[in-house]
Amino acid sequence: MNSRLQKLGIVGMTLAVALGLAVSSFAAKGKSYTGTVSDAMCGAKHAMAGDAAGCTRACVGKGSKYALVVGEKVYTLETSDKAALDTLDKQAGAKATVTGTEKGDTITVTSVTAAP
Repeated sequence: MNSRLQKLGIVGMTLAVALGLAVSSFAAKGKSYTGTVSDAMCGAKHAMAGDAAGCTRACVGKGSKYALVVGEKVYTLETSDKAALDTLDKQAGAKATVTGTEKGDTITVTSVTAAP
């Protein structure tokens, strides 16, 4: 009887560990957000004359972070990944899909792709 309980305990622990790994793997990849690439200083409304892409690039060049405008919400984007930053620069003022983890108004970016 005691041996049977030990086997059930081991099976239960194995399942719990497997489930935990599956959940943490999903959480590490994050969620996808599609919106317009902007900068954290301007958000949805650009202050500089000209187009949104030029304003975004100018503000980022002066130290602002990239942002993603999704509906009425503006997310600041955190990344040091060169490929992600290059894609954000190319998509400035245009639609992009950002994958990452959200915490408050910030998304820690894992990938960026152009959105149709």
